[in-house]
Amino acid sequence: MEEALRQSQFKFAAGEIVKGIVIEVRPKEVLVDIGYKSEGVIPAGEFEDIKVVRIGDEVDVLIERLEDRDGMVVLSKEKAEFKQNWDRIQTICNEGGKVSGKVKSMVKGGLIVNIGVEAFLPASQVDIAPPRNLQSFVGNTYEFKVVKINEERQNIVLSRRELIEHERAERRAKLLAEMTPGDIRKGTVKNITDFGAFIDLNGLDGLLHITDMSWGRVGHPSEMLKVGQEVDVVVLDINKEKERVSLGLKQKQQNPWENIDKKYSVNQRLKGRVVNLVPYGAFVEIEPGVEGLVHVTELSWTKRIAKASDVLKQDQEIEAVVLAINVAEQKISLGIRQLEVNPWEKAQEKYPPGTRIKGKIRNLTSYGAFIELEEGMDGMIHVSDISWTRKINHPSEVLKKGEEVEAVVLEIDKTSQRIAMGIKQLSVDPWENIDQFYKVGDLVTGQVTKLASFGAFVGLQHDIDGLVHISQVSEERIEKIKNVLKVGQEVTARVIKIDKTERRIGLSIKAANYSQEQLKAEQALLDSLKPGEDLVALQHAFDAAEVAVRPEDDDGPDRKR
Repeated sequence: MEEALRQSQFKFAAGEIVKGIVIEVRPKEVLVDIGYKSEGVIPAGEFEDIKVVRIGDEVDVLIERLEDRDGMVVLSKEKAEFKQNWDRIQTICNEGGKVSGKVKSMVKGGLIVNIGVEAFLPASQVDIAPPRNLQSFVGNTYEFKVVKINEERQNIVLSRRELIEHERAERRAKLLAEMTPGDIRKGTVKNITDFGAFIDLNGLDGLLHITDMSWGRVGHPSEMLKVGQEVDVVVLDINKEKERVSLGLKQKQQNPWENIDKKYSVNQRLKGRVVNLVPYGAFVEIEPGVEGLVHVTELSWTKRIAKASDVLKQDQEIEAVVLAINVAEQKISLGIRQLEVNPWEKAQEKYPPGTRIKGKIRNLTSYGAFIELEEGMDGMIHVSDISWTRKINHPSEVLKKGEEVEAVVLEIDKTSQRIAMGIKQLSVDPWENIDQFYKVGDLVTGQVTKLASFGAFVGLQHDIDGLVHISQVSEERIEKIKNVLKVGQEVTARVIKIDKTERRIGLSIKAANYSQEQLKAEQALLDSLKPGEDLVALQHAFDAAEVAVRPEDDDGPDRKR
């Protein structure tokens, strides 16, 4: 008995692999008889499926300890398999072969796979794109490539990604070899971007650009496609060197622009839907895949519209007129204002030159006033056409916004859509008969209408202003005109100069009491000026005139004038 026991202990040593028979299956462990004095225990987790383990099954096990604290033999089915399979795994790795295994559990950074021994599958090597949920792989069986073995630590690293990439490369090469432009291929939407979608053609990714999705307008690829969706696409172009394929969806249908010039003609009225509003106009869909542009200038004959969204809305149904068709550039120009008669076509008949019109002043600018003739149609009175005689710097000096005035139509420019008008043309130009109204030497009375640094303007009869230069106000020297004259003050003055060319009348208050000889001397000096010289700039000339008409006396330069 002692001899038999010694032989038995020698045979059943820790680290040895022996065969055993299952004698009991428990929820968390399996009892195995290995012919030793006590049964062995194997954790249930070492079996792929504890439910299929039956009493009487034969298994290879590795003896970890001959006796635990309960007197049981501690066995391991996995370690027996690991020891048996280690040489086989090394051979597979050296030859670059494949191995099948079942994903056992998820650990930090990857998965544990049972390939006969436990091996590590990094998360980056699970699939081409790192999966979001590693837990979904647990319990599944896959093929792997052994990429690394550490004999000292007995660690094995696997890759499923390399096998997938290799298979895809083979399929990609095959697809590129047999694929030709015009082919229709089935694919799956892999990814969606702002500019298009990438389609997986079973190993080869192709780009479906947003412009090739539909003949119509597509705001974003997600409006037409979803990730994972299966689609039939047309092969447009193949670059075998770069392994790039361009795909199309709209090419499966006929291009609606091919016969567009036969379906539509210039001046044709049609209906459409506003599909896009931009600052410069509106795009209108007149049929699927065909859009026309209504430019902002084609929205109204008379209204100045800043942007199309001021009068149109997205998805609004409208009627328009075809203005032009460019098949080559796939452009159709549309107009809305052409649905109505252009009021400027009848403006010449309605407002011929010479017509007197009453209207309200709609707006004032630095160069003139705008009178509203009818809705959307204005006439402009230039600042130079307000008065025959007065120099008006800004129309606000005599006109007010909202005021009703009468004016005469001077000219109509239908092309530029402008009507020129004038107020002064309502009366005869008084300067045509100025000789009948005023002569040099006449004594006149009027009110001061405006003060300037060089003198004062005096309102005379016939709506004419005369200019009194600062040197012609008094015999004494005046530094500032406002010290002696006020706006609205009535003054009497002598006409000393009439310039028809410059339409100016020179007045002198101090000459109101001059004798005829003094007036002649003053007139002679004024006549010596250059023809047409503006009286506004005559300060130095008048100063010279005063010296010339008075002889020198003993008082010298300090003599009071």
